Amino acid sequence: MNFWDRRPVFVTGATGLVGHALTRRLLNAGAEVVCLVRDWVPQSEVVRSELIDRCRVVRGDLSDRDLIERALGEYEIQTVIHLAAQTIVGIANRNPISTFESNIAGTWNLLEACRRSPKVTEIVLASSDKAYGDQTVLPYTEETPLQGRHPYDVSKSCADLIAQTYFETYKLPIAITRCGNFYGPGDLNWNRIVPGTIRSLHFHEAPVIRSDGKFVRDYFYVEDGAFAYTTLAEAIACKQRVVGEAFNFSNEIQVDVLHLVKQIQEAMGSKIEPVILNEASHEIRHQFLDASKARKVLSWEPQYTLEQGLKETVEWYSAYLLEHERSLAVQR
Repeated sequence: MNFWDRRPVFVTGATGLVGHALTRRLLNAGAEVVCLVRDWVPQSEVVRSELIDRCRVVRGDLSDRDLIERALGEYEIQTVIHLAAQTIVGIANRNPISTFESNIAGTWNLLEACRRSPKVTEIVLASSDKAYGDQTVLPYTEETPLQGRHPYDVSKSCADLIAQTYFETYKLPIAITRCGNFYGPGDLNWNRIVPGTIRSLHFHEAPVIRSDGKFVRDYFYVEDGAFAYTTLAEAIACKQRVVGEAFNFSNEIQVDVLHLVKQIQEAMGSKIEPVILNEASHEIRHQFLDASKARKVLSWEPQYTLEQGLKETVEWYSAYLLEHERSLAVQR
């Protein structure tokens, strides 16, 4: 039988970039999805695509532990996938407290509610490669110590360690994902490099690079991320050796920002050169992941190359921006 058929699944962060891809994947597999939604964002892809109409929606946020516990109990949730977080590094640097409250306190509130909810049998928590902090030895493996130093990185290190605490102390059935920089359709945070570059080139403007263009990252397509989360949840149910473990998910390629922008230019047939501000601060220069553990233990492999993911992403944004222009023209 299909593992997800009629399975009650609680998703936090469903209105975010990865959340809509995960929600669609779960719904298509037959799951009964319950979404925790803090802010109603009509522009978010999970709303625009009407996926949210196929879900049960709990309005509130991770600060309300009683609300979470009520939702887990009333909807008899079996699987919890925790994506919700404040994910913008610049916002974390400017306003660390809101980031800590969302990413750290939100995590312990959710896990405490899970601890008190006996029907919950699988928990997947989204950490990040940022949890590892700045390291001299790369790529990161799951044995690399968690040592974030800047606000966003620290928030992910702490959430990751809290998840490990709830496994070690309370034997909560939890596993942790550490992924690279997500990109893909539906990301309307225009200050991120992929959507920002596509929008600039669409309007024949020079894309803006905040750094010197030489920062190296793992760029990870949202569909591969959604596949990783569902794969890990199934493994928790079927292979107990993954419980309490962390897994890196990555294409295992090193891409600097200038190279990424060049690939987007090629995909869009544009030769407009970027403006390099060289203003980035409190960010790690070089990050990439070793995903061999996920390949070996979970038999997981990414389904998309960077080129394939960028092609689908450019096509989505081109259609979205054209639709937005037409809508504005009608309003005028």
